[in-house]
Amino acid sequence: MATYIHELSAWPKFAWSYERISEQLAATSRHQGRLIGRMEGLGFQLRTEAVLESLTEEVIKSSDIEGEVLDKGQVRSSIARRLGIDIGALAPIDRNVEGVVEMMLDATQGYDQPLTEDRLFGWHAALFPTGRSGMTKITVGGWRKDDAGPMQVVSGPIGREKVHYEAPTADRLSTEMRGFLKWFNGAESVDPVLKAAVAHLWFVTIHPFEDGNGRVARAIADMALARSEHSPRRFYSMSAQIRAERKAYYDTLEATQKGDLDITAWLQWFLSCLDRAFDGADIILSSVLRKARFWEANARAKLNDRQRHMLNRLIDGFEGKLKVSKWASIEKCSTDTALRDIDDLVQQGILIKDQGGGRSTSYSLAEIS
Repeated sequence: MATYIHELSAWPKFAWSYERISEQLAATSRHQGRLIGRMEGLGFQLRTEAVLESLTEEVIKSSDIEGEVLDKGQVRSSIARRLGIDIGALAPIDRNVEGVVEMMLDATQGYDQPLTEDRLFGWHAALFPTGRSGMTKITVGGWRKDDAGPMQVVSGPIGREKVHYEAPTADRLSTEMRGFLKWFNGAESVDPVLKAAVAHLWFVTIHPFEDGNGRVARAIADMALARSEHSPRRFYSMSAQIRAERKAYYDTLEATQKGDLDITAWLQWFLSCLDRAFDGADIILSSVLRKARFWEANARAKLNDRQRHMLNRLIDGFEGKLKVSKWASIEKCSTDTALRDIDDLVQQGILIKDQGGGRSTSYSLAEIS
């Protein structure tokens, strides 16, 4: 049977080799500073759009890591409404989307406020507004209990499960979380970027909730990163990069939780992942600048709300081909109305008809000259 780091007598006295990570930490911190400087140099409107895109990506990918797929339009609308950003007509928003957005914004916008037990309970309750995880009723807004047996992370079919990790017993949680929160809210004893990495590992190792521990751990890490930058504005998505490297994330986490209290390898992976997340911000910036050029080029176009909404979706990366039937479905209008909207945009030179015809007719954005 495996021995986990929380069972070691020295837990949670983590250790690492500064010699092995110092150069990497310095390079990552420089990259972080260059990115923030570049983004802060943008105009207010572009900077706001970049924040909206980054937060949307963070919420969607953090949930996607756990296998929960959220609607991008709903996430974007929820964030825009809460931050007072005008994006035109807002999409109807499900309760579960609102909950994830509420947690993430509280973590990043309120980064300078203490992280407390009550605040964590509020985040957890927001994640599970029905009191259930799927069809299963869970303890919400409180530490888990061991009524159904030990908390384990498993994979594989029933009868052949593989146990990747077993968390501390429920009777330890109050003490464990008091220690964690005291450390997290205390004076900086380590580099603030490293603190984000340690906090992520420490929280997910305690695994204090019945479900949602990964999402809460990533929110805590984002909160720590916001503290390292002294800013609530997010210009990159750590969760998007973790999602892209999900196997390495879980493999490194499992190896660390079954090792000793030297977490150098975990810190090295976290810093590498964070550095690549900064690179991902270039994609977000390119998207923001492309959108800005598009609307500048079409500033005098006469558009209704449906057209403006659909054009924004096309710029953001529309899935599949744009057809009349899809326009009608998304905008909840008749196919005749959708066709008139599209024909009008073609006449204004904003859309072009793709090759092909008949029922397969599709449309794309015209190139900006």
